[in-house]
Amino acid sequence: MKIIDLTHEICQGMPVFPGTEPPVLLDANTFENSGFREKKISMYSHTGTHIDAPAHMLKEGVSLDRLDISHFMGEAFIFDFSKNNSKQIEIEDLKPYEDKLKHTDFLIIKTGWDQYWGDDKYYEDFPALSLKAAEWLAEFNLKGLGVDSISIDPMSSTDFEVHKILLARNILSIENLTNLDSIKGERFTLSILPLKSRDADGSPVRAVAMEF
Repeated sequence: MKIIDLTHEICQGMPVFPGTEPPVLLDANTFENSGFREKKISMYSHTGTHIDAPAHMLKEGVSLDRLDISHFMGEAFIFDFSKNNSKQIEIEDLKPYEDKLKHTDFLIIKTGWDQYWGDDKYYEDFPALSLKAAEWLAEFNLKGLGVDSISIDPMSSTDFEVHKILLARNILSIENLTNLDSIKGERFTLSILPLKSRDADGSPVRAVAMEF
């Protein structure tokens, strides 16, 4: 079995969604002062590679802690959109994979946008689902949809309609994935286990792919 890390490193000064604050990692205890090392970490629940709960965007949506642990692991299908020049992913782009989507838990969309991590371009013009494509995907029995960009909605969105369409069906949003080029096959096992925190609207995850 090959295990592939799909997670960005959490550190001070890292990219975050505009309007939020980067994490702060403080040396709360040191060997010199306490005889051991411990950090105090302060960060938003949607920092770095993370998942969104329905409760993130929907007033009556469930929080992560109310979902069964099995919702965070399963079979994934990777859809490579990195060679496409369009900034919108339409139903027609996904339709050829309809049968595969019927037999998978997660759809992972590879756009190649993680190459711009740390650059202003990361926040601009990344490919995103059209509303019709999101509505079409919402009819599948998916646990989650993942992207290697900052959001599953276009950056220009102010009402986050793609999020809401998918989260209304308990299809989790997985954002800021990276290293998707290391996945050689089109199918793999995905783990996106969140922190076990109460009333969680989202959580950073250590996303990993397992190829057998």
